[in-house]
Amino acid sequence: MRYSQLFGKTRKEPPKDAQIASHKLLVQGGFVHQTAAGIYSYLPLGFYVLWKVDAIIRDELARRGVQHMVMPFVHPVSLWKETGRREKMDDILATFDAAHGGEYLLAPTHEETVTDLARTFIESYRDLPVIVNQNQWKYRDELRVSGGLLRTREFLMQDAYSFDKDEEGMSQSFELMSEAYHDIFDRIGLDIIVVRADSGTMGGSNSEEFMVVSDVGEDTVFVCEECNEGINAEAGENDNKCPKCKKALKEKKAIELGHVFQLGTCYAESMGANFNDEDGKSKPLHMGCFGIGISRVIAAIAEASHDDKGIVWPESVAPFNAHIVTIGDSEEVVEMAEDVYDELWDMGIETLLDDRDASAGEKLADADLIGVPHRIVVSAKSIKAGGVEYKSRNSKDAKVVPKEEIMDCITPGVLDEVREILGDNLGI
Repeated sequence: MRYSQLFGKTRKEPPKDAQIASHKLLVQGGFVHQTAAGIYSYLPLGFYVLWKVDAIIRDELARRGVQHMVMPFVHPVSLWKETGRREKMDDILATFDAAHGGEYLLAPTHEETVTDLARTFIESYRDLPVIVNQNQWKYRDELRVSGGLLRTREFLMQDAYSFDKDEEGMSQSFELMSEAYHDIFDRIGLDIIVVRADSGTMGGSNSEEFMVVSDVGEDTVFVCEECNEGINAEAGENDNKCPKCKKALKEKKAIELGHVFQLGTCYAESMGANFNDEDGKSKPLHMGCFGIGISRVIAAIAEASHDDKGIVWPESVAPFNAHIVTIGDSEEVVEMAEDVYDELWDMGIETLLDDRDASAGEKLADADLIGVPHRIVVSAKSIKAGGVEYKSRNSKDAKVVPKEEIMDCITPGVLDEVREILGDNLGI
């Protein structure tokens, strides 16, 4: 991608209403644009990050036999009346009467819809266990929005649903998904703590939250610094001792990124989702649900990984892997930059070329703001010194290397992983 053709540009100043770093940097860097309160457009830079987080999630789940699908964003209210959540969640539901008749709502979550599918397609114990997943947009008509992408009304969410014949199977699915979540957040580059939590309106008997410690987090958690076990303050009183190792707990602020629930049979019983067991008896399905706020993850990464110049993206989710900056417009500089650009793309390295007619200061400032992991500066000075100037985004030091050796500066292992997930065609 050439910066001169990029849709969405950086801003000199962050939005006036932005209070936290991720909100300021994602808007100022040209990743997102607020369309309405709590509703954002994801510009190309933001979409590429969203796409990569999405791909890592789908990859880790598929490795564990989870089947991907997509359910509708618009639900008939009648499904929600079956479970009683039409009234319980009325304060956040956006409902409307269709012109053709019937009452519908914009989906804040999909338990009712997936249970309706389960009662249609799961007939016997032979159909179990099964876990299905979708990465889908949601809408919750929240009264308050804040923190940019941290608290929005419309958001992209990964939500998986497990169906098992008994509690033991449900627990095994729960452990499988919990393991997947640890690997997902590890690949994304976030240090996660897992805390016991309240199931709230989701129902069920057991739930855990995957959180990242942050001063801007809205949740209060009590964390054991010995084993990283934690309890959400909303889950009830605690005796200030870790439930796992009995060490002292420390109060911290955190951002919730994922939530896993053992729902049991509450949805199956209310909606008549049964299966025939080995003895031919009809029994309710045991269900679990598992969600990650994908768009919120982007904000959490920016919040956890930035400096006073901009975002420092982990390589696995960066919008581009390399960012070439040209200084000067001599034929020699342009030709060198174009050669490096073509060679990197030929090697599968997603590269942004800043070919604008702008000052060196503006280009370098934008490179730091956008936060691509590898910066390559091509100038008359670098050519005279023997090649191109290379600098890692998370390093203060730059060095001149021959252009033939630039690939040695870029971490191949992480890039191979990204290419494996996304394929060679990124559509740019």
